[in-house]
Amino acid sequence: MENASGSLSRLLSLDAMRGFTIAAMIMVNFPGHEDFVFPTLRHTQWNGLTFTDLIAPTFLFIVGVSITLAYSRKLDAPKGELYRKIVIRSLKIFAVGMFLNMLPDFNFSDLRYTGTLHRIAIVFLVCAILFLNTTWKQQLGIAVAILVLYWLALTTIPTPGIGKVMLEPGLNLAAWVDEHYLPGKMWRGNWDPEGILSTFPSIATTITGMLAGRLMLQPISPNEKSNFLLTAGFATAALGYFWNLVFPTNENLWTSSFVLVTSGFASMLLGALYFLIDIRGNTTGIKPGIIFGANAIAAYVLADILALVFYIMPIAGDTINHHAVAALSQTGMDPRLASMLYALIFVCINFIPAYVLYKKRIFIKL
Repeated sequence: MENASGSLSRLLSLDAMRGFTIAAMIMVNFPGHEDFVFPTLRHTQWNGLTFTDLIAPTFLFIVGVSITLAYSRKLDAPKGELYRKIVIRSLKIFAVGMFLNMLPDFNFSDLRYTGTLHRIAIVFLVCAILFLNTTWKQQLGIAVAILVLYWLALTTIPTPGIGKVMLEPGLNLAAWVDEHYLPGKMWRGNWDPEGILSTFPSIATTITGMLAGRLMLQPISPNEKSNFLLTAGFATAALGYFWNLVFPTNENLWTSSFVLVTSGFASMLLGALYFLIDIRGNTTGIKPGIIFGANAIAAYVLADILALVFYIMPIAGDTINHHAVAALSQTGMDPRLASMLYALIFVCINFIPAYVLYKKRIFIKL
C-alpha cells in the first residue's frame, strides 16, 4: 500500500497473489484421483497451455517482485552479509526440496535432484545476486539475451545422435543435456521438466517479476502503476503468442514464448489485484490468500507431508482420496468434479495449520 509520503510499504495484492498461487499449486498437485481430472487441471502433455501450466511461472514472477521489494532497501548495505544470507536461504530451500523428493521411502539410490523447490532455490540465488549488481536495464538485457539464445539453441542446434533439430519429447537438445549431465533420477526417464537448460529461461521469468517490482517502486501514482502492469502484461503476452508460432509455448521446455505469455498473464493479474486491493481497498475474500502467503513454502512442504496420510497410506484396502472420490461418484457426481472437490478439501485441510501459524504470528522463512 502507499503510505502518506507516497512510498510503497506492504503490497496486500502481492501477498494475496502469493497465497492463492500456492493454494492453486496444492490443488493441482493433489487431485482426488489421477484418472479423473479436468484437462485444464493437468499439465499440458507437450505444446499448449492450461491453467495448471500458469501456476509455477506465476510463483517465480512473484519471487522476482519480492526480490526487488526486499533488496531495494539494502543496495547500500555490505554485500558480503547479503550474499551469505542469500546463499543460505537458497541452500535451505534446495535441501527441503531434496527431503520431499525422498518421501516416503528415502531411497537414496533412486534420487531426483530437481523439482519445484529446487528451481525456486536456483532462480532465487541467481536473481537476488543479479539484482544487487545490475541496473534494471541490464536485467532486461540479460532476460532478452537468455530468451533469444535459448530459442536459437533449441531451434538451430541439431540434437546430438539424431543429426537434426528436434523439439519432440525426449529428443530435443534440452533432453540430451539432461541425459548426459543431469545426475540422479529424471522425471520423464531421459529428461526432466526442471532440467538444466530450461532453468535459464525460468531465470528470465523471475527477472520479469523483478522489473515489475521496480515499477512498483517508481514515484508515480498507484493508478499509473496498475495501468503500466496491465499494459506491459498484455504486450508481453501478445509478443509471446506470436513467438509461439515459431517456438511453441511449452512448459516442459520452458520455451521463450512460454515465458512471455505466462509473465504477461502474471503482470496483468498483479495489476488487476493491485487496483482492486491496494488502490480501491477491496479486501473481500483475500484473507485466505494472505494466510497461505504468509507461510507459502511451508504450506507447500506441509501438503507433501500430509499427502502421505491422505493420498498414500492405505485404509480399508485403498487410500482416503480414492475412497472419497468413489463415495462422491456414487451420488451421480461427475468423477472429475468429485476429484476436484476432494483436492479443494485437501487445500482446506492444509489451510488449518497455515491459519494456526498466522494467528500465532509464526512465519517460517526458508
